[in-house]
Amino acid sequence: MRGLPILAGIDHVMIDTAAALIPLIIFFIAVQVTHLKLPIGYVTGLFKGVLLTFAGMVLFLQGVEVAFLPAGQAIGAYLGSLEQRWVLIPFGFLLGFLATYAEPAVRVLSYQVEQSSSGFIRASLILYTLSAGVAVAVALGMARIVYGIPFLAVIVTGYLLAIALLRYADRDFIAIAFDSGGVATGPMAVTFLTSLAAGAAAPPGERMSISNSFGLVALIALAPILSVLLISTLYRRKKVKLP
Repeated sequence: MRGLPILAGIDHVMIDTAAALIPLIIFFIAVQVTHLKLPIGYVTGLFKGVLLTFAGMVLFLQGVEVAFLPAGQAIGAYLGSLEQRWVLIPFGFLLGFLATYAEPAVRVLSYQVEQSSSGFIRASLILYTLSAGVAVAVALGMARIVYGIPFLAVIVTGYLLAIALLRYADRDFIAIAFDSGGVATGPMAVTFLTSLAAGAAAPPGERMSISNSFGLVALIALAPILSVLLISTLYRRKKVKLP
């Protein structure tokens, strides 16, 4: 393990992952013995799934530690050290879109919405709407770093706008909008984009600005709410025009 830096610290990741899964396993066993009494074949398959989950979480978290976090910080630090720091804004837009488009939880929500609405709300619409919304949010987060925009002014204005949009939004979209804010802040966004912002806020030779390096996740959580509510106003008009 000493000769493989990629595995450095994986023992701690395994311990942390086990600590998260073991209480759930104990709870399931207790309910299985007292109430569920599921067939042994089902329980065996479930525990095989738990082992796969454990392995997947360990590999993902280790990959985040040795790849996503250092890469995000290095890219952000490089871009933040350029004289044309404004390039952070379009770069953040691109990465925000790609990170959300690749987010597994976003795709699951999109497919569930299409299935639950019997195809009335297309999965592709939700997927691209969330990706575009997060892209704008990350670009805005980069603009905060470049131009020193106060965080409170941005976040308060955003939530006031979300509350105002509730009056005009289609009811079928309101719950979807607020769920979207949760799924968009998944592991892809939190690991890579936040490290990117931290690196951009502290270029080489400069002290990190706490006020600028954090807050991006809050913007990412807010952006899907606004984007889905905006799309829902179009669907509401579409419903009104139907005979």
